[in-house]
Amino acid sequence: MARVKARDGAKLYVKTWGEGRPVVLIHGWPLSSDTWDDLALTLAEAGHKVVAYDRRGFGRSDQPWSGYDYDTFSDDLAAVLEATDSEKHATLVGFSMGGGEIARYMSRHKGRGVDKAVLIGSVAPGLLKTEDRPEGVPQEVFEGMIAGIRADRPKFFAEFAKAFYGFGKTSVSEEVLRWTFNMAMQAGLRGTVECVKAFGTTDFRPDLAAFKVPTLVIHGDDDQIVPIEISGRAAAKGIKGAELHEIKGGPHGLLASHKDEIAQTLSAFLKG
Repeated sequence: MARVKARDGAKLYVKTWGEGRPVVLIHGWPLSSDTWDDLALTLAEAGHKVVAYDRRGFGRSDQPWSGYDYDTFSDDLAAVLEATDSEKHATLVGFSMGGGEIARYMSRHKGRGVDKAVLIGSVAPGLLKTEDRPEGVPQEVFEGMIAGIRADRPKFFAEFAKAFYGFGKTSVSEEVLRWTFNMAMQAGLRGTVECVKAFGTTDFRPDLAAFKVPTLVIHGDDDQIVPIEISGRAAAKGIKGAELHEIKGGPHGLLASHKDEIAQTLSAFLKG
């Protein structure tokens, strides 16, 4: 375990497991790096150095007032790569909001040190409904999320966890819901709210051309949080040569609901 200092002085909590070629895991909203533990252990046991960190404002990282935008998030990722000696032959794996970090890192930092990229349930290439993207999510949805969080954050996340995992349609246990709730409540309120604005409104379409490495897109076809049509399928079309792996009946929270399939698919991609 270690702390990495970002460019603005914020300290990011980082854990590094195993040895070998680096695989860097970037978690989703509103969670922490702990959401990767099952996959991280599998990858480390298979001979990889696995780096996972808590996004600023979340988990055990600092909770600064500012910096909740994707330019800063990509700079934070660059700081983690440098501090953990993971700037060569790295595979970046981003879940949900974390896919946006990868997209912006590929453009803003020219994909420095990256050999492969994986987007799992990713928000890229963007969610917001606009004139040139009428199939997107209306702005009112994100505003409603923020209002719900500010009114009663525990209640909001208790309900959100059910939709996150497709509870009742998948084999995820009530204990997983409680674990997810606890991670969400560990985050700071400022970062939690500001990140809804960030992942809800950022347009990553201009970033997709910067993917110059083999890229795997994994998405559940029953994702009720980040719909596959505007995200996973659109990303696979927008990234040259990207491979799309759709998980039948998969919800958003694939890292728990379909962790074995995720591990097998990712392991095969890493070997290839």
